[in-house]
Amino acid sequence: MKLLLASNNAKKLKELQRILDQAGLDSVELLALADVDSYDEPVENGRTFTDNALIKARAGVANTGFATIADDSGIAVEELNGMPGVLSARWSGAHGNDQANNDLLLAQMEHVPSERRQAAFVSVCALVLPDGQEFVQEGRWEGDLLRAPKGDNGFGYDPLFVPAEETAAGGQGRSSAELTAEEKDALSHRGKALRGLVEIISTFA
Repeated sequence: MKLLLASNNAKKLKELQRILDQAGLDSVELLALADVDSYDEPVENGRTFTDNALIKARAGVANTGFATIADDSGIAVEELNGMPGVLSARWSGAHGNDQANNDLLLAQMEHVPSERRQAAFVSVCALVLPDGQEFVQEGRWEGDLLRAPKGDNGFGYDPLFVPAEETAAGGQGRSSAELTAEEKDALSHRGKALRGLVEIISTFA
């Protein structure tokens, strides 16, 4: 089975490959956008993570004929009524400028006390098959926002996010950008959503 990940993010590709390997799905050949004929990526104009994930997955199937996985994810901050949410990647105005997005979020939260800095990473992963079947899985990762970035293993808002597991008894207080890839796979929002889809993929592979 050939499976397209509709993303140019190499770290997301590696994450999905690790999860497929852990599930023993050797029969699945994972493809990146660079492995298929280029096509115009769709406008992500949905109002929810689910909307955007499905927009990207449907476009992958329509343009390549391969089963396609796509995700939409972001950070939801309680103090900001769930924002940046679906606007996470372009919170500062420029899409994908992690430094600017992080700086803006820190500035907006500068005077918010520690007890009100709760946040969650949210990921919705969609699987669309060539026969039109669609599957959606959501994962959440609860935690808190730091006051300054820590770590360089992640991307996006990882350096600002301390998982709840790291603030619980026995935790080390590390940001998600200080976790190993394996630790992050086991805990993260995207890891949870992808594992849900892998269970479904195993029935078709």
